[in-house]
Amino acid sequence: MQKDNDPSACEGNLNVATDKRDEICDILLESGVITEEQLVRARHDHQRSGTPIHDLLVRLGYCGEAQVQIAIAKSLGIPYVELTDQAPAEDVISRVPAELAYRHQLLPLELHDSTLTVAVADPLDVAALDDVRLVTGMDVRPVLADAEAIRRIVEEAYVEQMMEEGQGEDVEVLAEGEEDVADLQRMARESLVIRLVNLILRQAVQDRASDVHIEPFEDAMRVRYRIDGVLHEVPAPAKRLLPAVVSRVKILAELDIAERRMPQDGRIKMLISGHEIDIRVSIVPTLHGEAVVLRLLDQSAVHLSLTDLGFAEDELPRWESVIGQPYGMILACGPTGSGKTTTLYAALSYLYTGEKKIITIEDPVEYQLDGVNQIHVREHIGLTFARGLRHMVRQDPDIMMVGEVRDQETANIAIHAALTGHLILSTLHTNDAPGAVSRLLDMGVEPFLAASSMIAILAQRLVRCICSECKEEYQPRAELLAVMQRESEQPVPEVQVHGAGCSACRYTGYVGRTGIFELLIVNEQIRSLIMERASAGEIRTVAMEGGMTPVRQHGWATVRDGITTIEEVVRATAQEELG
Repeated sequence: MQKDNDPSACEGNLNVATDKRDEICDILLESGVITEEQLVRARHDHQRSGTPIHDLLVRLGYCGEAQVQIAIAKSLGIPYVELTDQAPAEDVISRVPAELAYRHQLLPLELHDSTLTVAVADPLDVAALDDVRLVTGMDVRPVLADAEAIRRIVEEAYVEQMMEEGQGEDVEVLAEGEEDVADLQRMARESLVIRLVNLILRQAVQDRASDVHIEPFEDAMRVRYRIDGVLHEVPAPAKRLLPAVVSRVKILAELDIAERRMPQDGRIKMLISGHEIDIRVSIVPTLHGEAVVLRLLDQSAVHLSLTDLGFAEDELPRWESVIGQPYGMILACGPTGSGKTTTLYAALSYLYTGEKKIITIEDPVEYQLDGVNQIHVREHIGLTFARGLRHMVRQDPDIMMVGEVRDQETANIAIHAALTGHLILSTLHTNDAPGAVSRLLDMGVEPFLAASSMIAILAQRLVRCICSECKEEYQPRAELLAVMQRESEQPVPEVQVHGAGCSACRYTGYVGRTGIFELLIVNEQIRSLIMERASAGEIRTVAMEGGMTPVRQHGWATVRDGITTIEEVVRATAQEELG
């Protein structure tokens, strides 16, 4: 079944310290496999992306997978085994549940007395071994093996068990068209595929992922979760299962499974582990097959209040004062995924009372708000932002939210509504607050209309928060300290805090995100500049003189408060640095 390359065995618990990853790198460095420059580059990418350093060394082409595995085994003092295609004995396989084996990509090999030998691709994943120990009640003896070999044997060995476990599945489709019955019956014979798709979705929900990416490449399928704004690769099924996986997603989203040449969009409603999840599906054809992106919207998620968003203590009262105005236009700006809609939802929740009528038009409606009338854009039947907004005004609202100002028509309708006694909240894709003015004027909005209607512009970014479980002191790189020192208005301590990496944060050092903001309040000086078609730079200068704190400065404040790191602020505000 296997052969040991190292005769020494590591019995019992495998308690891996966080500095083991550095030890692996040191072994590769001392053996001449990699150079110091290559290690520095990999460590820099690790801080930015959270991807394990030894994975980055392979991806960057600095060393081979086998060389890394040998170094890992040497650092941990555990055997390295070569797996054959023969599956382990059935009584051994049955000790570990199929879902656990597939999720953690581990394979039980041998049972001797009360010790279970388990092949793992990542022995640094302490949580996986702890799960096996908890489920089996046995001592676990880890051995290192090739990840692809483990994946292949796990798929083959657990097919029958996965089908049996599917009877008690806690993933339920809430809406599925009857016209797809024939296709569902055909796909039911691929029970493994159904289980795999359910497993991918359930694990995404458990890991707090906002998106799931299923991507085809020449020789493999890749599955990645976007967690706290950063993509993380997870174990993926074999490439041969890609058409079946995509077909399963299409069936759930009521799409055409025969169409493989054109992009398709759909929607799935599912109950996953007690959470009602609204899944937005996007499928596009690529060179090696169809790529799928699933946006997960948890309808049962707790909505944030204004105090949870991350506003600075002195900035929150200013924002509350702005959104408390009876009429005018307020814009939230930033790139896709910067939290603009969440900020506006929190504002609506803050503003709602039984005395006010609030209507929104969105694409899509991401979360349901109690007491708020929400309209979903349906462009295929002519219900656009502009058309919906025009009819919303006739509903006698006090406050309206427009998901996004995309064109001149929508902008003009919103502005006229703001000028006629309504409070309008909307979003715009610009890098900073002053840039929103230029964007509106570029759309064709008249300067006097923009100046008369706008009362404030909020630009924002999201930065990851340091994991509280593994927070420790560290000294950032000199060049990063220099950047913060150059831009910060206060002294910068050389010793700061970061997350060392642990199972709670998936070894990224971060859990959750918070906002960093810049709030531009449109006063008479700013209105005069808008009327004169002043540049964004001129507006920024006057706004800062009037008390606007740039988003980058807010970021440095969160670093000083121990909420995030210099690396994270630089990552999230790279555009501002270039500007």
